[in-house]
Amino acid sequence: MYGEAVMAVSTGAASGVLSYLLQGQADALRTRISAIFRRGGNPQEETAALQVLNEHAAALAQREITGRIVTEAWTELLAAFLDAHPDARADIEELKTTAPTKTVNIGSQHNHGSGAFIGNDHYGDININTRDDR
Repeated sequence: MYGEAVMAVSTGAASGVLSYLLQGQADALRTRISAIFRRGGNPQEETAALQVLNEHAAALAQREITGRIVTEAWTELLAAFLDAHPDARADIEELKTTAPTKTVNIGSQHNHGSGAFIGNDHYGDININTRDDR
Protein backbone atom coordinates (compact mmCIF):
# COMPACT_ATOMS: atom_id res chain seq x y z
CA MET A 1 0.00 0.00 0.00
CA TYR A 2 1.20 3.54 0.67
CA GLY A 3 3.87 4.63 3.10
CA GLU A 4 3.12 6.50 6.31
CA ALA A 5 4.44 9.79 4.95
CA VAL A 6 2.27 9.54 1.83
CA MET A 7 -0.80 8.80 3.93
CA ALA A 8 -0.08 11.64 6.36
CA VAL A 9 0.33 14.17 3.56
CA SER A 10 -2.72 12.84 1.71
CA THR A 11 -4.94 12.85 4.78
CA GLY A 12 -3.99 16.42 5.64
CA ALA A 13 -4.53 17.56 2.06
CA ALA A 14 -7.88 15.75 1.91
CA SER A 15 -9.04 17.66 4.99
CA GLY A 16 -8.00 20.83 3.17
CA VAL A 17 -10.09 19.79 0.16
CA LEU A 18 -13.08 19.30 2.44
CA SER A 19 -12.47 22.70 4.04
CA TYR A 20 -12.44 24.42 0.64
CA LEU A 21 -15.69 22.69 -0.34
CA LEU A 22 -17.45 23.45 2.93
CA GLN A 23 -16.49 27.11 2.60
CA GLY A 24 -18.00 27.27 -0.90
CA GLN A 25 -14.62 27.79 -2.53
CA ALA A 26 -14.79 25.01 -5.11
CA ASP A 27 -13.60 27.35 -7.88
CA ALA A 28 -10.38 28.21 -6.06
CA LEU A 29 -9.87 24.54 -5.26
CA ARG A 30 -10.55 23.52 -8.87
CA THR A 31 -7.63 25.67 -10.00
CA ARG A 32 -5.32 24.11 -7.42
CA ILE A 33 -6.39 20.52 -8.14
CA SER A 34 -5.98 21.11 -11.86
CA ALA A 35 -2.43 22.41 -11.37
CA ILE A 36 -1.49 19.47 -9.15
CA PHE A 37 -2.82 16.78 -11.46
CA ARG A 38 -1.46 18.51 -14.55
CA ARG A 39 2.01 17.85 -13.10
CA GLY A 40 1.43 14.16 -13.66
CA GLY A 41 1.36 14.68 -17.42
CA ASN A 42 -1.80 12.60 -17.86
CA PRO A 43 -4.81 14.71 -18.93
CA GLN A 44 -7.18 11.86 -17.99
CA GLU A 45 -5.98 12.02 -14.37
CA GLU A 46 -6.66 15.74 -14.25
CA THR A 47 -10.09 15.33 -15.84
CA ALA A 48 -11.03 12.51 -13.46
CA ALA A 49 -9.91 14.49 -10.39
CA LEU A 50 -11.89 17.54 -11.50
CA GLN A 51 -14.96 15.39 -12.11
CA VAL A 52 -14.69 13.93 -8.59
CA LEU A 53 -14.30 17.46 -7.24
CA ASN A 54 -17.41 18.68 -9.06
CA GLU A 55 -19.42 15.67 -7.90
CA HIS A 56 -18.34 16.14 -4.28
CA ALA A 57 -19.03 19.88 -4.33
CA ALA A 58 -22.55 19.28 -5.66
CA ALA A 59 -23.24 16.38 -3.29
CA LEU A 60 -22.08 18.37 -0.26
CA ALA A 61 -24.23 21.32 -1.27
CA GLN A 62 -27.26 19.01 -1.50
CA ARG A 63 -26.30 17.18 1.71
CA GLU A 64 -26.10 13.90 -0.21
CA ILE A 65 -22.62 13.04 1.05
CA THR A 66 -20.76 13.39 4.32
CA GLY A 67 -17.48 15.14 4.96
CA ARG A 68 -15.99 11.83 6.02
CA ILE A 69 -16.72 10.25 2.64
CA VAL A 70 -15.20 13.24 0.86
CA THR A 71 -12.09 13.10 3.05
CA GLU A 72 -11.66 9.35 2.56
CA ALA A 73 -12.07 9.62 -1.22
CA TRP A 74 -9.58 12.48 -1.51
CA THR A 75 -7.11 10.77 0.82
CA GLU A 76 -7.09 7.75 -1.50
CA LEU A 77 -6.99 9.84 -4.68
CA LEU A 78 -4.16 12.06 -3.47
CA ALA A 79 -2.21 9.14 -1.98
CA ALA A 80 -2.30 7.29 -5.30
CA PHE A 81 -1.20 10.40 -7.16
CA LEU A 82 1.54 11.20 -4.66
CA ASP A 83 2.78 7.61 -4.76
CA ALA A 84 3.10 7.84 -8.55
CA HIS A 85 4.41 11.43 -8.54
CA PRO A 86 6.49 12.10 -5.40
CA ASP A 87 7.62 15.44 -6.85
CA ALA A 88 4.06 16.78 -6.31
CA ARG A 89 4.35 16.48 -2.52
CA ALA A 90 4.85 20.18 -1.81
CA ASP A 91 1.85 21.14 -3.93
CA ILE A 92 -0.34 18.53 -2.25
CA GLU A 93 0.83 19.59 1.22
CA GLU A 94 -0.18 23.16 0.36
CA LEU A 95 -3.81 22.07 0.13
CA LYS A 96 -3.81 21.70 3.89
CA THR A 97 -1.78 24.71 4.81
CA THR A 98 -3.72 27.10 2.59
CA ALA A 99 -7.19 25.75 3.29
CA PRO A 100 -9.62 28.53 4.07
CA THR A 101 -10.98 29.05 7.52
CA LYS A 102 -14.43 30.43 8.04
CA THR A 103 -14.65 33.94 9.39
CA VAL A 104 -17.71 34.90 11.37
CA ASN A 105 -18.54 38.55 11.86
CA ILE A 106 -20.60 39.25 14.92
CA GLY A 107 -22.23 42.63 15.13
CA SER A 108 -25.10 44.29 16.88
CA GLN A 109 -28.07 46.36 15.88
CA HIS A 110 -30.57 48.60 17.59
CA ASN A 111 -34.32 48.36 16.94
CA HIS A 112 -36.56 51.08 18.39
CA GLY A 113 -39.94 52.59 17.46
CA SER A 114 -42.04 52.31 14.26
CA GLY A 115 -40.84 52.15 10.69
CA ALA A 116 -39.37 49.80 8.15
CA PHE A 117 -36.47 47.56 9.12
CA ILE A 118 -34.11 46.53 6.35
CA GLY A 119 -30.89 45.08 7.69
CA ASN A 120 -29.78 48.01 9.84
CA ASP A 121 -30.96 49.86 12.91
CA HIS A 122 -34.73 50.10 13.17
CA TYR A 123 -36.54 53.03 14.66
CA GLY A 124 -40.26 52.40 15.04
CA ASP A 125 -42.87 49.96 16.34
CA ILE A 126 -42.44 46.22 16.06
CA ASN A 127 -45.56 44.13 16.57
CA ILE A 128 -45.11 40.43 17.09
CA ASN A 129 -48.21 38.26 17.21
CA THR A 130 -47.46 35.02 19.01
CA ARG A 131 -50.95 33.57 18.49
CA ASP A 132 -51.91 31.54 15.48
CA ASP A 133 -55.09 33.36 14.27
CA ARG A 134 -55.95 31.49 11.11
